[in-house]
Amino acid sequence: MRHMKRITAFALALCMAIALVSCGESGGGQPANSGAGSGSAAPGAAGGAVEGGLTEAERAKEFVTVATGPTSGIYFPIGGAFATALKDWGYTTSAQSTAASGENIQLIQESGAEIAIAMQDSVMQAYEGFGAYEGKEPASELRALMRLWPNYVQLVTTANTGIQSVEDLKGKRVGVGAANSGVELNARMIFEAYGMSYDDCTVDYLAYGEAIDNMKNGQCDAVFVTSGLPNATVTELATSYDMVIVPIDGDGRDALVAKYPFYAATTIPADTYNNKEDVESVFVYNIMLVRADLSDAMVYDMLTGIFENISTIQASHNAADKNIYLDVGISDIQLPLHPGAEKWWADHGFTK
Repeated sequence: MRHMKRITAFALALCMAIALVSCGESGGGQPANSGAGSGSAAPGAAGGAVEGGLTEAERAKEFVTVATGPTSGIYFPIGGAFATALKDWGYTTSAQSTAASGENIQLIQESGAEIAIAMQDSVMQAYEGFGAYEGKEPASELRALMRLWPNYVQLVTTANTGIQSVEDLKGKRVGVGAANSGVELNARMIFEAYGMSYDDCTVDYLAYGEAIDNMKNGQCDAVFVTSGLPNATVTELATSYDMVIVPIDGDGRDALVAKYPFYAATTIPADTYNNKEDVESVFVYNIMLVRADLSDAMVYDMLTGIFENISTIQASHNAADKNIYLDVGISDIQLPLHPGAEKWWADHGFTK
């Protein structure tokens, strides 16, 4: 099936390329949303249909900020590679270091970035107004550009703590991530799924890099890390300490996946770190958000530029190399696509 999808996508892409060359020879090729860039047109405006994105001159006038994550995580190098790919396509770009999902969602809402990486569980909480966004107006304007790589929930500790299960966190000091970050929202939902709450332990609202430093100094017992595999900070911990990856499994995991379908059961493969066997866990996809008020033509064009320069993105990290390519399409994206993205993916053989 995967090979058939690859062949279909290639054939469609070839047809598009021929059509674009024909338009160029005849002097046509103007996008339906001609000249519409940042903040210039609502989704679906000016006729909706897009033929080929922006012209080179229009592209050169647009500035694209990519909201990434902390410099210690993998959002930063992968997001930076997206900025480079779009720069090579003709945009002026910037990669902005952030506190990851929560801040990135806010930046998209406030037009502080054109595209942003975020975990889908955080995005859906904001979009539907539940969990960490309970009582807030649902962020119904959020839109997706594309699926990225899976983030694995990695609950790590050291052997001397005696922690072997999620339930063993009771009475311990636990690093759950910066407040309202994607990592912290994962931790909160996992506690809930196991019939626990933060009241059962002492919680440190720290980014996982800081929390792991505290664990090395005996000031923290366990740390939630949600990341692609492998995570450099966790690798360093496993190299220097007798690290243990705590499984997320059993009835608690079943309850988590049943209530929040953006999670999926998985394993952290043996030898990812110092683990000799697979460790049960869950993952949630990262997705690329895009501003809803960007024109269909610009969003279509950005996707073209991204996949024209996909090798730049794939070279940025192992997680990107294994998971970001045309073949994966848009499966598992729960957030609505931007109309320009929907058009681009449909033209390449993928529909939701």
